[in-house]
Amino acid sequence: MDNKPFNEQASSAPGIERIRHDTRRRSLTVESITDITPGMRRIILRGDELADFISLAPDDHIKIFISTAEGEERRDYTPRRYDNAARSLTIDFALHEAGPVTRWALGARPGDRLEIGGPRGSAVVSASVKRWLLIGDETALPAIGRRIEESAAGTAITTLAAVTGPLEEQAFETRAELDLRWAHRPLSEATDAAALLTLLSTVDIQPGTFVWIAAEAAVTRDIRNHLLTERGYPLSWMKASGYWVFGNADATEKFG
Repeated sequence: MDNKPFNEQASSAPGIERIRHDTRRRSLTVESITDITPGMRRIILRGDELADFISLAPDDHIKIFISTAEGEERRDYTPRRYDNAARSLTIDFALHEAGPVTRWALGARPGDRLEIGGPRGSAVVSASVKRWLLIGDETALPAIGRRIEESAAGTAITTLAAVTGPLEEQAFETRAELDLRWAHRPLSEATDAAALLTLLSTVDIQPGTFVWIAAEAAVTRDIRNHLLTERGYPLSWMKASGYWVFGNADATEKFG
């Protein structure tokens, strides 16, 4: 293929401002629990300590702290929504594994307490970006959903998401122009990029599109390499993360 438009695009990469935040623990109370799909549980937390909570990017991460018999466990989660005035924070929990935080979410009841920390910082992509390609699995859907819902009119977003089946598909309200495509595969194939790569082959990526990828680390790596080597897409227009690593609890990978 002729990569000239992409080569020209590489020299005009969008700015990404990295902003550090003061971090501290916050103790919050469960207000409500909703299963938005069979495999995704939404929990709304409240507390006065959210008055100065800051999260400037849809893919920010907080730490959730859970006490176990072996000690304290901590896991990264996306702030799905937050409202300083209402002192509320929404977190979506993918129920695809049986770790300590998932077990907590499955057993949570209104009035329960939860400790969080962060976010430590935000990586804010320039508002000049008007085209997005979002690629991810169940663990990426909270960040994907937040990006979709926070985007302004005049933004075009194509989303490729891998889930287990139609019951796990989500709907999003947005002012942006949204092209939402789903790949269905069993959880046993969550470390195989084939379903997402097949979906990606149907997408004509226009110059000026920022590509965001988050899934199991091997899947993210394969998609990123495909875009770099087979599609000639510039690395400076991508952000790729391994949101989880098969066989390694509480591990993530960043690819740039």
